[in-house]
Amino acid sequence: MWKQYLALALSLLGGVRLSAQVTLEECVTLAQDNYPLIRKYDLLNQTKAVNLSDINKSWLPQIQVYGQGTVQNETPTFPESLTGIISQTGTNISGLNEWQYKIGADISQNIWDGGASKTGRQIERAEDAERKAALDVQLYTIRQRVEDLYFGILLIEEQAEQTRNMQALLQSNLDKLRTMYENGTAMQSDVDMVEAQYLSTAQQLTQAESTAKSYRKVLEIFTGKSLVGQELVKPDASLPQNLMPERPELRHFEAQLQANEARNASITASTMPRIGLFAQAYYGYPGFNYFENMINRDLSFNLLAGVKVSWNIGAFYHKKNDRRKLRLSSDHIAVERDMFLFNTNMQTRSQLDHIDELKDVMQKNDRIVELRANVRKAAEAQLDNGVIDATDLLTKLTDEKQARLTASYHEIQFLQSIYQLKYTLNQ
Repeated sequence: MWKQYLALALSLLGGVRLSAQVTLEECVTLAQDNYPLIRKYDLLNQTKAVNLSDINKSWLPQIQVYGQGTVQNETPTFPESLTGIISQTGTNISGLNEWQYKIGADISQNIWDGGASKTGRQIERAEDAERKAALDVQLYTIRQRVEDLYFGILLIEEQAEQTRNMQALLQSNLDKLRTMYENGTAMQSDVDMVEAQYLSTAQQLTQAESTAKSYRKVLEIFTGKSLVGQELVKPDASLPQNLMPERPELRHFEAQLQANEARNASITASTMPRIGLFAQAYYGYPGFNYFENMINRDLSFNLLAGVKVSWNIGAFYHKKNDRRKLRLSSDHIAVERDMFLFNTNMQTRSQLDHIDELKDVMQKNDRIVELRANVRKAAEAQLDNGVIDATDLLTKLTDEKQARLTASYHEIQFLQSIYQLKYTLNQ
């Protein structure tokens, strides 16, 4: 039974340990989700929905209601000779009144717009994809800032750990020297020298811990998550398998080209004729029957309806230049894309060479640390035998500390270089 309790306790402890860890990938994801710019995606979706709704509403009947009153100095009348003849029949023709008024409505309905609404929807969707791709580019830069912070914290905390180890060695030797001084085999100056170095190391540790704490607070602002008591896990050191860049900038270039393609279709639509129905209805004076309104001036209801075909021939004047402008724009985008790929490939090659250089350097780090530790241990033994003084021992301790710090720096730098390469490739 006690074995079951032990297994349960270990599993719980393991769960606590895992929950107290955070990875670089988690920090990047949290930072991107927490960044205020992320809210623009929803705003872009709303903008696209509104614009598409406006385009679709162009197919709804267009109604214009109006009211007007006019006065004019001349109106149509019958010739006097004809008026005289008609008046003999007992009919008085006074002609149209100079005061005229009516209220009415004009109604139009598209039947075919030459493909303008279709291309309008295509352009809106293409431009929405372009805007989101540009937003992806801005959001992608957050990844590099978070990675720099993350590796900076790893490096500083590793330096703090090595400083603590150095403190432990100094404390051990300080206790030893104090015992030797009490026994008359060491001088007070030796004790003071090691104690001064111990206090100096304590100051370095305080500064490192303060810097690490400040970096963590900045990372907390990015991620929106508390990192108190959280262990930052060292990332995986595996190189990306695919060296082809998949950067959001490339998707942005492609989205720009697609938007130009959609705009090109709209040029064709602008040269097509439009067909629609129309109707005009009004109540007023005069009506469409002018002859009757010359005799009486009663208000009447009037209706006019038909089919209208319109063709803007002027669109052909600009068609060639408009297409040329789009081709030039697409050519500029293609040049920028090629420049980006060229620079990315150059940067990738440089980063790979730097990673190979660090690999070669790191192969000797463990051996250097081992040799420095052996020399320091020998110096401690020699101090016990009175062969060397505290100055020589401190030199050996400093050399070992520097060797360990250098090894840690190379390791963190190697990991950061790999992730800089992954950032360059978006892998």
